Amino acid sequence: MTLPNGHNSLQLGRFSLVWRPRACAAGLGLLILLLLLALLLLGTGKMSLPAPEILAALTGTGDDPVAARILQRVRLPRVLTAIGVGAALGMSGAVFQSLSRNALGSPDVIGFTTGAATGAIAQITLGSLDPFHTGLAAVGSGLLTATAVLLLARRGGSGAGAGYRLILVGIGMGAVLTGANTLLLVKGELDRVMSAQIWLAGSLSARNWDHVTTTLIGLCLFAPLVLLLSRRLNLLEMGDDMARQLGVSAGQSRAVLVLAAVGLCSIGTAATGPIAFIALAAPQIARRLTRAPQVPVITGAITGSVLLLGADLLSQAAPFDLTLPIGLTTGFLGGAYLLFIMASKKQADGL
Repeated sequence: MTLPNGHNSLQLGRFSLVWRPRACAAGLGLLILLLLLALLLLGTGKMSLPAPEILAALTGTGDDPVAARILQRVRLPRVLTAIGVGAALGMSGAVFQSLSRNALGSPDVIGFTTGAATGAIAQITLGSLDPFHTGLAAVGSGLLTATAVLLLARRGGSGAGAGYRLILVGIGMGAVLTGANTLLLVKGELDRVMSAQIWLAGSLSARNWDHVTTTLIGLCLFAPLVLLLSRRLNLLEMGDDMARQLGVSAGQSRAVLVLAAVGLCSIGTAATGPIAFIALAAPQIARRLTRAPQVPVITGAITGSVLLLGADLLSQAAPFDLTLPIGLTTGFLGGAYLLFIMASKKQADGL
């Protein structure tokens, strides 16, 4: 049946499912764009490969062992890591922007990404370079940072200015942790510091199957929590009082959602280094595309993957044979997008 607002409802016995044609079409379009970008990246490099040769190499039916080796050992892990990290950052940004009720409430703005980077830098400079251990250190440090920021932000109460306090406290915490990161780099051994500096630039180069596995484990751990609590997240946007009247434990739900979102951004940070712009822009772009009232958890994740793949393709296509780190490319794009938000009167009024 068709609802008055143009949405459709499927009746399955006592249960009904409301689906939105525009949101479904936007999600399908994003998935198609994701596959096209992945195919382009698999064929991009010093050895260009056409689409039929890529498919033959991936399925094991190709005649060129060199092409198969390049795809399976170099390009495919890079693309899969980018898809996983982009999805983690996009979903994390959707949760934080919803909970803070602010377009700037993304983990890279409010200091959670910097907190995750602190643990990863400490692991690289003082411990091992193993991606799994780096991921554990990043998640642990990110969770500690989130706990400290939330406790400090709650001191002012949970009124209308709670979102602003969260952002301001997060920015301050990020500045403190940036200083701690610099101190770790100054005191570390030269070889490890160089590895940490390369990691801090944010890069998809030299990604291997260990990075893919670490990212996949993080998504399997934290993404289901966000999906299970997505309805509660939508209710929390209406305010804690309204959520409680509808039977939702606001404090408990918010704590679990924050922990899951921090875990997602920490895993993404551990796999590629700090990546700006994705968590900030992906949820907002998804909202514009779907025009749905719900928090764009799934479409935000797909949009994040599309943005990171697009940024990677752009960094590899830079002129003068420049190979830009993905973190630098997304930083440029993020700065331009932030200026666009601030210059837009409609967006600025909503901040």
